[in-house]
Amino acid sequence: MPKRSEEMLVDLWMSLLLVWITCVPSVSTTPVGGQSRTAQTGGLAAAAASGLGEGQRLLSRAKRGWVWNQMFVLEEFSGRDPILVGRLHTDLDVGNKNIKYVLAGEGAGTIFAINELTGDIHAMKRLDREEKAEYTLTAQVINADTDEPLEPPSEFIIKVQDINDNPPQFIEGPYRASVPEMSAVGTPVTRVTATDADDPVYGNSAKLVYSILDGQPYFSVDPNSATIKIALQGMDREVKEEYFVVIQAKDMGGHMGGLSGTTTVTIMLTDINDNPPKFSKSLYEFGIPEDLPIGKTGGKVKATDRDIGENAKSTYNIIEGDDQGTFEIITDAQTQDGILRLRKPLDYESKKAYTLKVEATNVRSEPGSGGPFKDTATIKIVVEDADEPPVFSKPMYLLEVKENAPVATVIGRVAARDPDSSGSLVRYFIDRHTDLERQFHINVDDGNITLAKPLDRETDMWHNITVTATEVRNHSQISRAIVAIRVMDINDNAPEFATEYEAYLCENGKPGQVIHTVSAVDKDDPSQGHRFDYRLVQEMQSNPNFTIKHNQDNSISVVAKHDSFRRQKQEIYFLPIVVSDQGHPPMSSTNTLTIRVCGCSRDLVVQSCNVEAYVLPIGLSMGALIAILACIILLLVIVVLFVTLRRHKNEPLIIKDDEDVRENIIRYDDEGGGEEDTEAFDIATLQNPDGINGYLPRKDIKPDLQFMPRAGQHSGPNGVDVDEFINVRLHEADNDPTAPPYDSIQIYGYEGRGSVAGSLSSLETASSDSDQNYDYLREWGPRFRRLGELYSVGESDRET
Repeated sequence: MPKRSEEMLVDLWMSLLLVWITCVPSVSTTPVGGQSRTAQTGGLAAAAASGLGEGQRLLSRAKRGWVWNQMFVLEEFSGRDPILVGRLHTDLDVGNKNIKYVLAGEGAGTIFAINELTGDIHAMKRLDREEKAEYTLTAQVINADTDEPLEPPSEFIIKVQDINDNPPQFIEGPYRASVPEMSAVGTPVTRVTATDADDPVYGNSAKLVYSILDGQPYFSVDPNSATIKIALQGMDREVKEEYFVVIQAKDMGGHMGGLSGTTTVTIMLTDINDNPPKFSKSLYEFGIPEDLPIGKTGGKVKATDRDIGENAKSTYNIIEGDDQGTFEIITDAQTQDGILRLRKPLDYESKKAYTLKVEATNVRSEPGSGGPFKDTATIKIVVEDADEPPVFSKPMYLLEVKENAPVATVIGRVAARDPDSSGSLVRYFIDRHTDLERQFHINVDDGNITLAKPLDRETDMWHNITVTATEVRNHSQISRAIVAIRVMDINDNAPEFATEYEAYLCENGKPGQVIHTVSAVDKDDPSQGHRFDYRLVQEMQSNPNFTIKHNQDNSISVVAKHDSFRRQKQEIYFLPIVVSDQGHPPMSSTNTLTIRVCGCSRDLVVQSCNVEAYVLPIGLSMGALIAILACIILLLVIVVLFVTLRRHKNEPLIIKDDEDVRENIIRYDDEGGGEEDTEAFDIATLQNPDGINGYLPRKDIKPDLQFMPRAGQHSGPNGVDVDEFINVRLHEADNDPTAPPYDSIQIYGYEGRGSVAGSLSSLETASSDSDQNYDYLREWGPRFRRLGELYSVGESDRET
């Protein structure tokens, strides 16, 4: 603290102390032990004043002591020496008595110290009332030698006196507040609060006064309540929205020397609906093509509002120029634009321009303002011509045709036109995805729909097809229409039984017994409903066994005429019934009712409808008969399988003549000693053709009688030469047109006597291939000639 402030505090403290001494003529004394004593009777007392010198005594009245149980000390005292708080004294202290003063309690020995001999109490540290306002201590007088108490302890309080050492503070600052724009003068905005840590009871250290330092002339503050108010009329948010106000709080009642603190208050003006919407232009012009789809945007208008939030929102309406309701205008919630949309299609040929008057109206209005604010603008719309697709006279056509109508019957006609001023011709087509069976045909020029196939109502009652109309000038301009064709019914189906009926007749039934009830159905659907007539066929009009009775529900009952039906006589009866309708022309059909004669109980419950009692007199049941038949069939199957297996087992493992296309190859298991060994195998196969009359059948062709061996070729039994036999076979093979078109390999075990060529095999020859001459093969026939040519060519190639 500066030196001037310390001097002021000391002067203030001394002045207060002198005033207090002067105003108190006498002070009662409280003994240390808690009893009232006078100075004559002794006791511990305090010389009541801080800052008095030693030996100085206050004047007092006789028989009265001081009130010493409270002492005072100024806070924030910062002298170089400890400050004297007070002095304790007892009657036992006469100068020569060996006594000692002892101090205990809060701060004893640390903050406060006592002189053991004189009883003076000093404050050793700088005190702060805001930290602790008072201290409770205990004083006692004891023997200095023995430390025995001479008097009971006495309690007293040292209070810290306040000085103005804390400035006001705005704990909750800085502040933010708001107030509606255009508020009246004196309208409260907010209230601020400052606190002062000084003692509010003692002096004016905590008495605060508020003032405004910054924010005039717009706002003012109440000096006592700190309420901020409007000070200027007509504050407009659209001019200035935010204000900064500085508020000061000063203690000491606002007088000089007081401490002060400040805070800032940010005040926002909130919006009220005090501005009307305003169109950016008074006239808007749009060009809209006539083929713009319904619901699409044709243009946008905008009315701006200086207000914000809900106060700036507006709605748009068409108030003039749209009597037919062709347009609508809606508000874009995000941009607040007015969006002009189509509600009905435009037609350049019928109307080329529109003039609309639109109005923008605020959604909210302030009370007492006389209603919401509005603004108007004009919209001029020019319809632009576009190439439009053809337009059908109806969006959907309903046509009717009778079933079974002949092909090329005209069902109806569709019509479409080009709405453009140029008026292009239109061609019609059927979308074949809707007529997969191609049952209909349309004339491309006039739109007539005809039958391409007969129709049957009982198969499909409705046919829905799509017809397209296309401009001749521009094939991309296509429109579609749905054509629903209803097939009308004609009486082309005869009635018939609802199901295949099978009736049962009891042998013990009575005459007139109803055997079965029969009803009929008809696929046709007459407008008046079905009405059927039933009758027996002409030959059965006088049926001796059955008759029919008509019911009221379009059905009949079959009735038995007698009771002499017997199963052994006739088990099943067939009753033909003719059913006819009442259509034009009437249709009828003959249906047969099967009636079985059955055995019944006494109450006419059917028990058996077969003749097993007569067929099986030995008492065998039908189940037993079926089991016997099954066993017989099983035995027959086993026998057939056994015979078949035996046949396959005895059949020789040879190839059938008509399936074999090769010569027979005879194989022998033993190997002989070469060509000279004639004992190794039986050559009778080649030397004895007599066994088959001199003819060996071919195995690679089907036998033919015209190639049977001639009589002149029959050789004797012992004079057959193999050479001659082979030549005959070769001649037959070369001249046989039925032989397969390929060479066959014929192997013989004997080459004959006197063979010029010798063996054809090269396995046992010592000569090389180059020594062989194959020219002789050409004389053996065309096949051997070809073989010789192949070998000759091979030799010439090898030499080359």
